[in-house]
Amino acid sequence: MEKEINAGYVITDRLAVGNAEFVIGHSEKAPAQFVTWKCRKDEKEYFWGHYLGDRLAAVEDLCKRALEEIEYLRSLQPQRDTGEKPGQQIKKRREPER
Repeated sequence: MEKEINAGYVITDRLAVGNAEFVIGHSEKAPAQFVTWKCRKDEKEYFWGHYLGDRLAAVEDLCKRALEEIEYLRSLQPQRDTGEKPGQQIKKRREPER
């Protein structure tokens, strides 16, 4: 598989959420050696770069961005009329075994 390069950064990691994709890029020569970008799934136009100094910070940023996208997608879903508050889980009541 051929390595993908964007703006001098080699794309090393990729995480898809819905129609969005988040990537980590690495460059030995750049002042900020790592970057996370967002793009649309199956497209190569990267935007909203977060530039970081180390790999661990980049991985953390990638995960945060993916979780924010998940929260956004959940906010678009219609709430079920269960009386449940957003984010609240319904606990099932268990009857004792006899």
